[in-house]
Amino acid sequence: MPLDEILFEAEEHMEKAFEHLKHEFRGLRTGRATTALVEYVKINYYGTPTDLRALASLTTPDASSILIKPFDPSSIKDVIRGLEEANLGINPQSDGKQIRMILPALSQERRQQIAGKVKDVAELTRVAFRNIRRDANKHIDNEEKDSKLTEDQAKSGRDDVQELIKKFEAKLDEAVASKTKEIMEV
Repeated sequence: MPLDEILFEAEEHMEKAFEHLKHEFRGLRTGRATTALVEYVKINYYGTPTDLRALASLTTPDASSILIKPFDPSSIKDVIRGLEEANLGINPQSDGKQIRMILPALSQERRQQIAGKVKDVAELTRVAFRNIRRDANKHIDNEEKDSKLTEDQAKSGRDDVQELIKKFEAKLDEAVASKTKEIMEV
């Protein structure tokens, strides 16, 4: 495998890991209501676990509530059960046609817990980056051993992989700082 292909593949994997991090961050609660909190909650709909976003329209009529209008009104009980099982810390309230979830204000202690969760998710992404770096370096070493790369090319390739991980870790640190700041705002 050519060196540029190894680097391209490593960058692609790191980008996917970073996208996953951003996806995980969307599901973490901040001071404002967002439909991302409930979009991927699994609802048992006719025996099949289905994302809530596929079963209902989700809106945020104001900064502290989420409005859920199921496409099939007969599925309201299933949606409520799924939301309760998701253990979000928010009680769904139904009027028979729609479900409203009013988000209580976050205490400082809860904000710190969520900020800790941000750091945990970020650490998992760092581990993923390191694993991608290890795999890319292993590919480079194998190519060097098979005499497809010179010693200088292999060293240069490993340096490029290191620069790549530094670039993505900087993006990660920036995203963590931004999300933590967003959570800690009162």
